[in-house]
Amino acid sequence: MHIAYSALQNTNNQTAQAKPTTVDQLSIRFKAYQNACNKYSKEITAIQKYIPGWVPAYPVASPHPFSKGEGL
Repeated sequence: MHIAYSALQNTNNQTAQAKPTTVDQLSIRFKAYQNACNKYSKEITAIQKYIPGWVPAYPVASPHPFSKGEGL
């Protein structure tokens, strides 16, 4: 029983320690997304021939893997 309680406590501590995303982090993430799109523009164009309007998904990182109820 102690192991289960400890596991739950560790999960709660990790959630509490998650830091909100700052404007600087968002800016860096967006620039990295733009650079990746520019680097792979030929591949993106090739994909768009078969899937018109397709664009690479913008990476959105949540502070904790279960923050949206996933995996519960």
